[in-house]
Amino acid sequence: MPETTFDEIVNKYVEMNIAHPFMECNGRTTRIWLDLILKKRLKKCVDWSIISKQDYMNAMMLSPTKSSVLQSLLEKALTTKINDREMFIKGIDYSYYYEEND
Repeated sequence: MPETTFDEIVNKYVEMNIAHPFMECNGRTTRIWLDLILKKRLKKCVDWSIISKQDYMNAMMLSPTKSSVLQSLLEKALTTKINDREMFIKGIDYSYYYEEND
């Protein structure tokens, strides 16, 4: 799948979610994978700290049929801080938070 625009990258992310729909580990791995693609192609990454768990989970559940919700959520959280170590570590921390059982 192409990954030259933000829309194409999100569509690829949605397809990966469909192919591997397991929260534990796959969720963390695909979020890191998404950030790496965004960094490489668009020189941006997601500031996961500004996306609530509920909003993210709802967007992911809708994504196979309504990816625009996820697209909008991610787009609002994009940052150019791609070389910021704290941003990277914060993303991993939030990945564990998203996967916690409530």
